[in-house]
Amino acid sequence: MTTMKTSHTFSILFWINKSRAINNKAEIFVRITVNGKRANIGVKRKIDIDLWDNQNKKVKGKTKKSQEINRYLNLVQARLLSIYQDLKYKGELITSQLVKSLYHGENINSKTLLELLEYHNRKIENTLAPGTIRNFGITENYINRFLKKNLKTTDVYLRQLNYKFISDLEMFLVNYYPKGHPKAMSHNTVMKHLQRLRKIINLAYQLEWIERDPFLRWKPTFEQKQREFLSANELNNLETYNLLIERLDRVRDLFVFSCYTGISYSDIMELTNNNIIIGEDGNNWIVTKRLKTKTSVRVPLLGPAKNILFKYKNHPVTTHSATLLPKITNEKTNLYLKEIADAVGIKKNLTFHMARHTFATTVTLSNGVPIETVSKMLGHTKLATTQIYARVLDKKISEDMLALQKKLKAELEQ
Repeated sequence: MTTMKTSHTFSILFWINKSRAINNKAEIFVRITVNGKRANIGVKRKIDIDLWDNQNKKVKGKTKKSQEINRYLNLVQARLLSIYQDLKYKGELITSQLVKSLYHGENINSKTLLELLEYHNRKIENTLAPGTIRNFGITENYINRFLKKNLKTTDVYLRQLNYKFISDLEMFLVNYYPKGHPKAMSHNTVMKHLQRLRKIINLAYQLEWIERDPFLRWKPTFEQKQREFLSANELNNLETYNLLIERLDRVRDLFVFSCYTGISYSDIMELTNNNIIIGEDGNNWIVTKRLKTKTSVRVPLLGPAKNILFKYKNHPVTTHSATLLPKITNEKTNLYLKEIADAVGIKKNLTFHMARHTFATTVTLSNGVPIETVSKMLGHTKLATTQIYARVLDKKISEDMLALQKKLKAELEQ
């Protein structure tokens, strides 16, 4: 059996997968190639490796079984050629994936957005961080609401997705008021949801479920926002304030620990004794891997962070959870941080993002720690990400110096 070619754009090739052979028996596959792009189909036949004629791409010998398999391969080849010729006659855009889908009795043009979302969910289930998976779920919920409210449907074919669909979804998100929120979501939040949809649609394009990318002409526009952090004075006030309510005291400790280590909330929740090592300098270090990026992080423990760990050593809450620090849900943490800010008198929105920002600026960069070192401790994959903090710090220094200049000028004029 030889390779079948038509106009140098389509070929059919039979082969056996020796790498997955069991007891010297390998499965026969057929490879379809259209304009250099391949798709493989298992023909559900296995043979002894020694019986495969690699030159003629068929089974050797004239036994009844050999002839039976070769006849079947001829039928497979004829069917694939017929599918190709039919598509060519209709003037359709032919891809290897389309030929494969039609061979399996599927119509690639009938793929829907919900099918794609389900496929994407299965794909990311064990590969992305829990927080990222949760964010994709939130985006999916908004897409479902948009379909019901604006399009009066629960699903659409992928072939229906175009630039207008994206534009209409963007307008829907801009004007949508999430439940329990006093105002619509921010511009940057809208962009994040559209970026997630773009990643999902790109998967459909890679799978050849769609012929064109509806996001081709779409570009996200983000508003630049200053990254807030606590000043040295605010951090000190937070550390020393006498919180009488235990639940608030625990969350304060978690936040301060993040301020002195740069470790995110989700990563702090997973820390155990195994994450503490003795470094080459003879001091305690925390060694972990970021859930979000899988990047390794090594941070020497500063005094305040050490004190917090000592406070919860052999504590009932950490003994029960077998973690270094108390475990508490993200929702409760954010709720309690608002209470803490009110109690201490901090007029900023306390979040664990701010704690990392505080570590980058107030704790490290402000005290002369090189930006390359800070970048490694934060687990950033790009130095450019850390440089944002340096620019924020420069702006703060400039503002403080201008304020001082005005004060000195006013004193001279008195």
